[in-house]
Amino acid sequence: MKALFATGRREPLVSFGEADGPRPRRDEALVRVDAFSVNRGEMLLLEERDPGWRPGKDIAGVVEADAADGAGPAAGQRVTGHAECAGWAEYAAVPATSLAAIPETISAIQAAALPLAGLTALRLLRLAGNVTGRRILLTGASGGVGHYVTELAAAAGAEVTAVTASAERGRRLAELGAAGVVHNLAAAPGRYHLVLESTGGENLAVAADRLAHEGTLIWFGQASLQPSTLSFFALRDGPGSVTIRQFSYWDFPASYGEDLAILVRLVTTGRLHPEIGRVADWADTAATLADLRERRIRVQLTELARLVDEGHLRPRVGAVYSLAEAAQA
Repeated sequence: MKALFATGRREPLVSFGEADGPRPRRDEALVRVDAFSVNRGEMLLLEERDPGWRPGKDIAGVVEADAADGAGPAAGQRVTGHAECAGWAEYAAVPATSLAAIPETISAIQAAALPLAGLTALRLLRLAGNVTGRRILLTGASGGVGHYVTELAAAAGAEVTAVTASAERGRRLAELGAAGVVHNLAAAPGRYHLVLESTGGENLAVAADRLAHEGTLIWFGQASLQPSTLSFFALRDGPGSVTIRQFSYWDFPASYGEDLAILVRLVTTGRLHPEIGRVADWADTAATLADLRERRIRVQLTELARLVDEGHLRPRVGAVYSLAEAAQA
């Protein structure tokens, strides 16, 4: 089968090659991939990995063979899933507990945009607890996580202030329920019960200073790739006693499949809207990654074009793959 591989170079990050078909473990299903999503964290991994490493976490497609242990969706079921890696290919082996069925009303494009960004947003808010009536400050809000957090938190009754450098994305965040949009963190007014911080660097200290007394900051990413410094005395003389927590979306008791099923239900009922910024063939993956690195893309979705195995690329339908910009891989 055809698959994308790390090149070990910065440009291009990936290239096509031939790979053996997956051999699923007993707890894995074989999925024919119809769409995949590219996340910023995966781009960073590609820059670190040796040539031949196979990327790909967020996928959507059809179960070709269900897991031998009987868990998860059955063969023939359309699914969205979060693989461990190697999802940017014609077929992928995915743990059955990391899959969720999708109805015909959700396209593969939408479904591929759900896993990493959606799981991060859902679990962030679950960790935060009851947000009704709470003031929330969200940094790095332009990407997929930011959009999902904004829509979910606003629907739960929170007053969300979103930080984004993009006026266009700011308008969309307001449409999704943001009570306020600022283009610079320093311009965020007042203090907040909850700060969700994903940029790191100098912004972490600025964000912490915006906390209300006994507020909570959840640090879930470091998109700037710059180290951060917090001053005990600045916090003492500013907000006073606060809680600062580190968060990783994968370190959670619920399975990916359980939470993906929640996200699917929210999309189906019109309470969550995957953002799609670009549609392209998977042959354009390397160029798309370059655009992502240079921040020419904010939120992108590309669905993987199915290949007819004739030794060359040929899309099956107008397929694309998805990019939900997230701070983590």
